[in-house]
Amino acid sequence: MLRIDNLTYRIGPRVLLDGASASIDAGHKVGLVGRNGTGKTTLLKLITRSLQSDGGEIELPSRWQIGITSQEAPGGADNLIETVLKADLELAALNAEAQTATDADRIAAIYTRLHDKDAYTAEARAARILAGLGFDDEAQLRPCSDYSGGWRMRVALAGLLFTQPELLLLDEPTNHLDLEATIWLEDYLKNYPGTILLVSHDRDLLNRVPDEILHLENGKLTLYRGGYDRFEETRRMRIEHGEKQRQKQDARRAELQAFVDRFRAKASKAKQAQSRLRMIERMPPIVEHSEEGGVRLTFPETESLAPPLFNMDRVTVGYDGKPVLKDVSLRLDEDDRIALLGANGNGKSTFVKLLAGKLQPMVGEVSRSGKLRIGYFAQHQTDELDVTVTPLMQLGRKRPQDSELQLRSHLGSFSFTKQRAETIIGKLSGGEKARLLFALMAVDKPHILLLDEPTNHLDIASREALIEAINTFKGAVVLISHDPHILELTVDQFWLVEKGKIEPYDGDMDDYRQKLLQRDTFSKGKRAPAAQPKVVQAEPAQKRVALGPLKKRLQQSEARIAKLTGERDKLRAALADPTIYQRDKAKAVSLQRDLGHADAELATVETEWIQIQEELEQAQSAAS
Repeated sequence: MLRIDNLTYRIGPRVLLDGASASIDAGHKVGLVGRNGTGKTTLLKLITRSLQSDGGEIELPSRWQIGITSQEAPGGADNLIETVLKADLELAALNAEAQTATDADRIAAIYTRLHDKDAYTAEARAARILAGLGFDDEAQLRPCSDYSGGWRMRVALAGLLFTQPELLLLDEPTNHLDLEATIWLEDYLKNYPGTILLVSHDRDLLNRVPDEILHLENGKLTLYRGGYDRFEETRRMRIEHGEKQRQKQDARRAELQAFVDRFRAKASKAKQAQSRLRMIERMPPIVEHSEEGGVRLTFPETESLAPPLFNMDRVTVGYDGKPVLKDVSLRLDEDDRIALLGANGNGKSTFVKLLAGKLQPMVGEVSRSGKLRIGYFAQHQTDELDVTVTPLMQLGRKRPQDSELQLRSHLGSFSFTKQRAETIIGKLSGGEKARLLFALMAVDKPHILLLDEPTNHLDIASREALIEAINTFKGAVVLISHDPHILELTVDQFWLVEKGKIEPYDGDMDDYRQKLLQRDTFSKGKRAPAAQPKVVQAEPAQKRVALGPLKKRLQQSEARIAKLTGERDKLRAALADPTIYQRDKAKAVSLQRDLGHADAELATVETEWIQIQEELEQAQSAAS
């Protein structure tokens, strides 16, 4: 068991942990959540003893080995297999000693321990982990120094998983992974034999892996049963219950105080008044709950363009004369919401760069609407920000014709307060820099958003805000993300980028997850389940295949509902301005007409959604 008892930690005058306590049973998998800056990473460092607390204790079994994600990427001439094997220091030391030991008893002890550590399958285990994280057989034999920092961070994660510590501390382990590696890691962690404490902003990961959620808020730790969705619901109910209790207590306190105020001066009632005063003093305070300010992201509206936005005819694109994608023929329209699937290195970012105009086709033709404005987001753009200026100054350089009021208003729509808008960019958090990139991307009112891993530095609240912003945006979206949750809630088409091609993928995220896990199960040494008679399996299999189109229709319907709801809310907000009826009566009438159409269309789509949901439930029941 990991026991945290009355733990206190301060950074200067700020108290991150204030008498925090929690217990985690051996073998449990726990998600550690809380707002950015609350002290989650600090708590992990306190557990590893790399930081010393100001008070309290952390207890765990002495035999437990602790492993924590590294912030440093490995390097050197060793190939990836050798690098991962060396991560297990005891195994490396035992193998080295086995070559030189002469004492019979020591040799016996060495080989007994090697047997306990399953040393004879070590290379196979290392290869399986590396394969799951995106390295094929050829890549595993290349020197570690051949790879970029992001890929070497994957090697560091592989080394940590290979050591299989009794307590595994993971701090944002998916930051350098693509969707495919994230899905593999999720499956690996679900079957991990030890205890896990996981810090992540990936909602799907927090729903699928942990048995419990440990919430860090206001310096305290609270343990909740279940995954992240259950935690949110339980916490909401607890807050609502606490608020009701506080209101009841406030009413009772006011009632007692009123009696005291009325009868304190009367001798016959003095004792009763004093008794009620003591009752007030003994009431334990119930503090009013106050959430931190929410995150807001708003992509501005833009005018419609005639389709298509893009048209590609037999395009080949790549780098330095070497093609990455070949013979691509497709079109993009204003209402397209597309997610690109496929492992890193297959050309997803290359395709987005082609759309953004950062790459030119080697062969073929790309035509686009003449008035098309493009919003392009990529994580590397944070390196292009001028860290010596403020967000207000950076935006002003891009829009010198705008007034300061306009610039501040635009930054405000991406949750920049006056104070943060005037803070040097170098002092902003990763999430704030990402929001600044969104603001810079959106200021020209683009017709299409090209989003290449937009969530890496966003916490869960910011990711939910991004989902809402995408769903209320009226233009086209092309999205690459390792977060399945954002893909499931924002897109209605999947394109698979693989082997130099881009093809529509006829399925949803559940289908894609199963495809990847089945591929990994059969190709990495795990035994496949025994084959069942085809006659028995044929009918259920056909019924499961039929679920795909229904799921896709349901996703499209949900996306349409989100878009119409956003449009309706904006119309209602415009009509709520009483001055519009005096300023522009014709516009008010037009807005009312549009609102009527939006309400009617929303009702129709909601009815369709209910029908599709019922069909899907019936089909799922028949297929099970």
